[in-house]
Amino acid sequence: MAKALAQAKLAREAAPALAKAGAELRSEAIRAAAAEVRSSAAKIIAANVEDMAEGQVKGLPEPLLDRLLLDEARIAGIVEAMGEVARQADPIGRVLGGRTLPNGLRLEQVSVPLGVVAIIYEARPNVTADSIALCLRSGNACVLRGGSAARRSCRAIAEACRKGLASVGLPEDAIQLVDSDDRADAVELMGATGVIDVLIPRGGASLIRTCVEQSKVPVIETGTGNCHIYLERSADPAMCVRVCVNAKCQRPGVCNAAESLLVDADAAEALLPNVLTALSEGGVELVGDARARAIASRVGVTMGEATDADWRTEYLDLKMSVKCVDGVEEAIAHVNRYGTHHSEAILTSSYAAAEAFLQGVDAAAVYVNASTRFTDGGVFGLGAEIGISTQKLHARGPMGASALTTTKYLVRGEGQVR
Repeated sequence: MAKALAQAKLAREAAPALAKAGAELRSEAIRAAAAEVRSSAAKIIAANVEDMAEGQVKGLPEPLLDRLLLDEARIAGIVEAMGEVARQADPIGRVLGGRTLPNGLRLEQVSVPLGVVAIIYEARPNVTADSIALCLRSGNACVLRGGSAARRSCRAIAEACRKGLASVGLPEDAIQLVDSDDRADAVELMGATGVIDVLIPRGGASLIRTCVEQSKVPVIETGTGNCHIYLERSADPAMCVRVCVNAKCQRPGVCNAAESLLVDADAAEALLPNVLTALSEGGVELVGDARARAIASRVGVTMGEATDADWRTEYLDLKMSVKCVDGVEEAIAHVNRYGTHHSEAILTSSYAAAEAFLQGVDAAAVYVNASTRFTDGGVFGLGAEIGISTQKLHARGPMGASALTTTKYLVRGEGQVR
């Protein structure tokens, strides 16, 4: 038995204690874990410095280094997010439905933990703390496997959280970090049917595709973000500049950053020049179709020729594709063809265009007159997120604690037989 499966079995053994723990005890456990993270900040940052140095030597791209970085402010943010999860209403034991059958049987459908949740992720040490807090809130044990780039940082955070869990009398084995970069450990987790109840990959397209295609354990697919901003012909020009720059430039390496810009051809001469200029000044490399390139050339902005691959690409960097479309229906068709069902936005003053986009676009989050950067569990009031699901079964969009529950029927009778 390899290490990952052995650890998953320890989590399975510890899971019933969490499932039976009351809401306040689980909240206390999250607060204790957060307190340990806070008091271990110097140790966590020291571990992160080593990870960052190794990442720089290996030539990790700047967006990935940004995701990897931990400092005092980011650790404070992690602690606050954990505290917010601890303050949330208990997702366990909610009565979701019920009725009395004609034969007198009384049915209640209630929310219960999934059991053991495995999360495989990349260079994102904050995911360690978020996952632990959300799993504790929802009464689940967790098995975590972070990427090798964040190995020391994840280890320091997990150790602190395990200490916090033990301090309130809950089994620390309910938190398992597979401290290995051996691919065989990930494969073991994907094959641990009967031990792991659900697996959630959080990272790039290759990681997600591998888990979806190879896992024997049920997978919740957290999606890549080929997100679009569509400038409808009635859009406010100043808003277009402000939103596009934010959606592309604020943190280009995250999944809710915009990767593609669509604009109504009839309004492109009015809307595109200032947007393209602002993006170019922000360091964004632009590629586009012939109509967009012609406008860019007239205003002195460099724009390369976009290929079909560009419409499909999540750059996770300061690069953006630009396309002119003939109206809202073509914009919707383009988004649905090339998007990844993550986050899509329309900028418009037209109620009809806004409603058509909201209803027609197939994505987890669809915006009118706002940046795609808001798709985030913390921003949506979930405290933190286990990931952003782009599939349609079980959960969709930012997943908080309630997404880590399932249901069961409680049936009470008086000796009825069938």
